[in-house]
Amino acid sequence: MDQPRYADASRATRHMFIRDLVLSASIGVYPHEHAAKQRVRINIDLAVTDEGAAPISRAAVGQDDLSRVVDYESIVNNVRAMAAAGHVQLVETLAERLCEACLSDARIRVARVRVEKLDVFADAASAGVEVERRSR
Repeated sequence: MDQPRYADASRATRHMFIRDLVLSASIGVYPHEHAAKQRVRINIDLAVTDEGAAPISRAAVGQDDLSRVVDYESIVNNVRAMAAAGHVQLVETLAERLCEACLSDARIRVARVRVEKLDVFADAASAGVEVERRSR
């Protein structure tokens, strides 16, 4: 699969990502999926404004301060909270909600989220969806 170039100096973006976050979620349309939580794997790729790459913005290396970057711990905490918030029927819905939550930070230009159900088919590693949303 071809990955987008989210880190791109010509577009003044950096690539922030969360890889292979595995959580339990109440997800699915079938009655047996309402009875028990399922394992889901979530991957997030974000194109984030990189002021250091923008021409004449500031020094190429910014202050070593969390407030100037997107905090991946807060992203992960949001993902955990959304996965635990209640039953969702579709992986598409969860992925779309996660994208919108990421895009609530104005520095995030593009959010790509993949949600995979890990235990759906005995003969497949996973089944799921990947969605991408851009800031407005």
